[in-house]
Amino acid sequence: MSIALWSILFAGLLPYLTVGIAKFSGGGYDNARPREWAGSLTGLRARAHAAHQNHFEFLPLYAAGVMLAEWKAGPGAADMPALAIMALRLGYTGAYLADRPSLRSLLWALALAGVAGLFALAARGG
Repeated sequence: MSIALWSILFAGLLPYLTVGIAKFSGGGYDNARPREWAGSLTGLRARAHAAHQNHFEFLPLYAAGVMLAEWKAGPGAADMPALAIMALRLGYTGAYLADRPSLRSLLWALALAGVAGLFALAARGG
């Protein structure tokens, strides 16, 4: 299995990393009322929860792009772009947690452009 395909698993685990920061970086997590609990978050924990949601929003388009590129351009063709996108997403997460909104937005846009690149790779067939 290619690195790009493994990166889908990594991308799928990112939301759990960030929600773990939101849940366990301070007391008071309420598993009986998680939506109400999330609405009461502030600071780092609120940003971690927002990153959690964004990682889930990003995942379907990313996974589709990787799978299409692998299918149409060949196994391994998407490895480097996928690694670059995951690096951008990790940077995005760090910028979100550090409360750096301009950097976060730039990294988000670059990662999205990377996903568009995966679709272009698939369209070219290699």
